Amino acid sequence: MKKLITLFAAVVLVAITATVSAQVTGTATGSATIITPIAIANAGNINFGSLAVSTAAGTVVLTNGSTRSATGGVTLPAVSGTVSAAAFTVTGLGSSTYSILLPTTYTITRLTGSETMTINTFTSNPSGTGALTSGTQTINVGATLNVAGSQLAGTYTNATGFPVIVNYN
Repeated sequence: MKKLITLFAAVVLVAITATVSAQVTGTATGSATIITPIAIANAGNINFGSLAVSTAAGTVVLTNGSTRSATGGVTLPAVSGTVSAAAFTVTGLGSSTYSILLPTTYTITRLTGSETMTINTFTSNPSGTGALTSGTQTINVGATLNVAGSQLAGTYTNATGFPVIVNYN
């Protein structure tokens, strides 16, 4: 019987000890890494140069390498004026990649009137994704200018500019 009482006391002691130590605590640390924000700055505007138009509509395709070609009723005169793809400088965390989002449509308006032309089919180099191997990269952007037949002569522009959006991947 003495052994049974001792065994019973041992079981009760273990049960009490298990109940008392049922609560345990784990710990974790918190951390955060601040990275250089990605930024984009205009380094040059898109310019389709001088062009002539007949009564037929046409386009001027400006590549992201600043070469252009014409279709339809548009001709490119020998005096080309300023021709350039848009350029943007992207800066951020070195060795990071980022996505490039180009606009779908952009409208320019004649400075001394209300006539418009539409720019679309934007292309970029790099295309879709860029890499900040040294913390900086240039994006060159070309597009297609849609010219109406008998488009009125003048300078067409849009002071607000078109957006190019970049974001870390």
